[in-house]
Amino acid sequence: MVLEIVYDERFVTFCYGGRVGMGRHTAIRYLKNSVENPSWWFTVRFKPHGFEHFHVEKLCSVIERKVKDVVFIDLIKRLFQCKALVIELGGDWLGRGLPQECGLCSILMNVYFDGFDKDIQEMRLRENRENRELDPKMIGSGLDSDVFYKPVKVYAVRYLDEILVATSGSKMLAMELRTAVVKSLELGLGLRVDKVNTAIHSAVSEKIEFLGMELQAVRPSVLRPPMSEKAIRARKKYLRQKEVRTLELRNARARNRRNLGLKIFSHVYKKIKQSDGFKFDFSIENEVREIFGSWADEVAQEFLGNIDECEEWHRSLSAGDFLQLRHIRNQLPPELIDAYDKFQEQVDKHLNPIKARKAIEEEEIRVKEKEEQSYSKGTVEDLTSLCMKVEAPEILIRKAVKLVGFTNHMGRPRPIEFLVALEDTDNIKWYAGIARRWLDYFCCCHNFNMVKTVVSYHLRFSCILTLAEKHESTKREVIKHFSKDLKVYDMNGNHEVHFPTEREVKMMGDRNLSDPKPVDGALSLTVVRLASDEPPSQCIAHFCDKTTTIFYRVHLLHNRLNVNPSEKVNWVQGMGVIHESLNRKCLPLCTDHVNDLYMGRITFQDIDFLHCVDVD
Repeated sequence: MVLEIVYDERFVTFCYGGRVGMGRHTAIRYLKNSVENPSWWFTVRFKPHGFEHFHVEKLCSVIERKVKDVVFIDLIKRLFQCKALVIELGGDWLGRGLPQECGLCSILMNVYFDGFDKDIQEMRLRENRENRELDPKMIGSGLDSDVFYKPVKVYAVRYLDEILVATSGSKMLAMELRTAVVKSLELGLGLRVDKVNTAIHSAVSEKIEFLGMELQAVRPSVLRPPMSEKAIRARKKYLRQKEVRTLELRNARARNRRNLGLKIFSHVYKKIKQSDGFKFDFSIENEVREIFGSWADEVAQEFLGNIDECEEWHRSLSAGDFLQLRHIRNQLPPELIDAYDKFQEQVDKHLNPIKARKAIEEEEIRVKEKEEQSYSKGTVEDLTSLCMKVEAPEILIRKAVKLVGFTNHMGRPRPIEFLVALEDTDNIKWYAGIARRWLDYFCCCHNFNMVKTVVSYHLRFSCILTLAEKHESTKREVIKHFSKDLKVYDMNGNHEVHFPTEREVKMMGDRNLSDPKPVDGALSLTVVRLASDEPPSQCIAHFCDKTTTIFYRVHLLHNRLNVNPSEKVNWVQGMGVIHESLNRKCLPLCTDHVNDLYMGRITFQDIDFLHCVDVD
């Protein structure tokens, strides 16, 4: 809290992670909305190493410039000495800025990189000063201008230790930026940069990995493609069907009103026959007059809106009339002539279709010109500008789905055998934790529909098949019992839904700014409840004082799969690995925190492993 209050407003704008409202999605949204015409870019790769004594001393010296508190500085040093704080760089984890998720590690890393961020900011300002803007009169405006000026700009995004630098200039400028960035990191911060993997890539022809996502510069038409002929025909068909439904509703309303009017007239006629006149205790003349008045207004508006009928009536009322002849008009009274002229004025005013047709033609011309301008503008933008395309790594996701066992070699959902030992609710929560993390993390991607398909089809039916194998039943019986949304019931009989429903999956998208949890934590392990009754123990989650706990044993995924994570051929690169020392450890957890662990609300950084036990 102290460091956040002191430093948060001092950080540069492209510093993300460890800050309120400045998470992964905010960084991705900045790349999609603000980066224009990138031509070359590179990401900084670090060699795997942690913070050593030199780094801690430099970090504390930086903090001492703003915080004059010896006790506070000594506390930070002792936290690093006793390994309560561990900062590692260069880890290969999907979507992680660093292996740890502790908030203090994140803000300390931002403080350590603050000087580097200032250097990058100076580089950006220097490039902006050297690339002066042209006179607006020279550039012109609109589609008639044949001059398109693209100023050279430098963009940077840093999420903890993941750094992306892009430029709209030449490759020589990108090489100079790379040299300056590597020099600042190695000499200024004492970090070990992997110069081989810190390579410059073309933004147009090559994809680059950043924050566990794939970035590429594409034309605007790729992100917003024009409608195909098939889609246009389908839209026209839908509009015609909509007009037909509207006409049917209008006719049904007119038919109902006609029937209601006939009933009213028949009722009035019946009362007149039975008595000498109207003898009601209440008067309905005003209501009837209001109903018929509204009907008359609608009928008149509908008639005047029909150009063909107006034209026919105008022709019949004005064409070939003998009162237009001068020798006849001189023999008639002036009052008759004036009344006839006023009548013809009203006919021309309300029934003459020339103005209406002219307005319709002008509207059609305006719509056509607007479409042509939109097409021209889109064509010019497609030829002169580039925008950012962000995609989820489809190959890695499908490889992870196949490695864990959600699908078979044909890509069909299948049950997972090592999850049969879990309870039904824990089984559903294990799947729900993975599903919600993937949906939350990749919701800002262009190919989010692929992630939706993986969650709504592969994960959902893999969970259903796992429950069916556990209870030795069929998929149909599981769906009948749990429903397709995998509902479970609590102790009070109220149903709970942990797995995202199909409606929720359809409604998800790029709408929320958040800092989602890494997507690989729930895939790396399972926790199985022990069958034996162990003595009560305190929950090992931080700041939890509950003693009504249940013991769970940790089972690591790669041990169950008999796969060595260091073998790049068999293991999915970018998928996290939990340390081998936690295998088969027993954790006393309360019901709330075991649910949070399954659903991804807490991680192993929120658990005190000093109190883990070994139970045979």
